[in-house]
Amino acid sequence: MAYLTTRTDRMTPPPQTATRRTDGAETRREILGVAHRLFTTIGYRKTTVADIAAELGMSPANVYRFFESKKDINESVAELLLGEISDTLEAIARSGEGSAADRLAAVLRTLARLSDEHFMSNKRMYDMVEDAMAESWSVCQRYIERVSTVLAALVAEGRESGEFDVSDPMIGALCVHSSMVCFCHPAMIAQSADHPKPSVDDIVAFALRGLGAAPSR
Repeated sequence: MAYLTTRTDRMTPPPQTATRRTDGAETRREILGVAHRLFTTIGYRKTTVADIAAELGMSPANVYRFFESKKDINESVAELLLGEISDTLEAIARSGEGSAADRLAAVLRTLARLSDEHFMSNKRMYDMVEDAMAESWSVCQRYIERVSTVLAALVAEGRESGEFDVSDPMIGALCVHSSMVCFCHPAMIAQSADHPKPSVDDIVAFALRGLGAAPSR
């Protein structure tokens, strides 16, 4: 946030470290925005740090002030992308709209839809995420854990309300998450596209039955 200067402020300027921190955060966001656009148009593998720098009118050395490598940039872009999915799932889980089973079903359907939109609608996006999984597994691991936490919270809520009959919410959530792998893992989505597989609704129904939910009428 820019400082609002008064006569006194002009006499005693704000610390330069705070200004540099703000400017640095904004520059970092700009680099990530351009990188995301180039990764999804030119492709991650064809985009260079020099390309990103040229788009921003700066030198590659300036980009390296904020990111150690192109891999580091891709990791940050992937984290933002996966974070968008996680944020949406958390919002559904916390909305309180409907029962825990209803929200769990909505989370699973949304996870499948957003995974397909983010990973499969653009081949270059798929390559970017695939490389992130190979080079920066920690980003993907944090995403997987975050999604599992969302599912576990809903399973625990359903157990407390009597909707689910499961002893360990986290184990139940991990089983549900594992059953969704063909709909949320980029490589599995691609590899299973031409092979028979259940629909998302089939998986949702299977997961709810596995958790001990009463059949819907």
